[in-house]
Amino acid sequence: MADSFPSSKRRRTNQLEARNDAVKTSNLKNLSPLVVFAHGAGAPSSSDWMIRWKEMLGKALDAVEVVTFDYPYLAGGKKRPPPKAEKLVDFHVDIVKKAVDKYPGHPLILAGKSMGSRISCMVASQKDIFASAIVCLGYPLKGSNGAIRDEILVQLTVPVMFVQGSKDGLCPPGKLEVVRNRIKTVNDLHVIEGGDHSFKVAEKHLQSTGTTQNVVEESAVQSIAFFVSNSLM
Repeated sequence: MADSFPSSKRRRTNQLEARNDAVKTSNLKNLSPLVVFAHGAGAPSSSDWMIRWKEMLGKALDAVEVVTFDYPYLAGGKKRPPPKAEKLVDFHVDIVKKAVDKYPGHPLILAGKSMGSRISCMVASQKDIFASAIVCLGYPLKGSNGAIRDEILVQLTVPVMFVQGSKDGLCPPGKLEVVRNRIKTVNDLHVIEGGDHSFKVAEKHLQSTGTTQNVVEESAVQSIAFFVSNSLM
């Protein structure tokens, strides 16, 4: 009998600790995502396109922050051709790690425009990066020589969402569909009908379908939000 009270007390203490741990875990799952958003080859993070999509992603995902940055080859405001994507991975990883240190516990979403989306996929494959999802905006599936660049995609273990314009010459819909069938992880695609590599839809097409550029882009953003939400469950 002498040991019953201490044992009971220990059980209650363990139960409280377990409950507190469960609450902490639940709170972490409910934290707003952190988005690290990389620009494309031709324009910096300060471009109108990047600023607009940064705002849309932040709002739709209820992000704690959407972190944007410029790759080193754009330093000094000079427009230079980018190096090979592989040479920008380490810099991108450092940006991600600093952002994660700032918001510990928040789910990490890697997003990118064109080249930035390809490098985001490379970053997600690094051993010390733990992303919950990748958002590829205008993935450049075709290289400058016309070859299909799918190696990194078929190796992904992180859920990936593609948003592509139907008239994007760098990512023919049929070619992307073949690659998506080879991707082992969860993946989805939102097509912007009539959209080019930057999702711009010709005015004639918009008029014929009775819509606007803002509406087609908002639809894409909502598809992204739905995909990311499911990835965080």
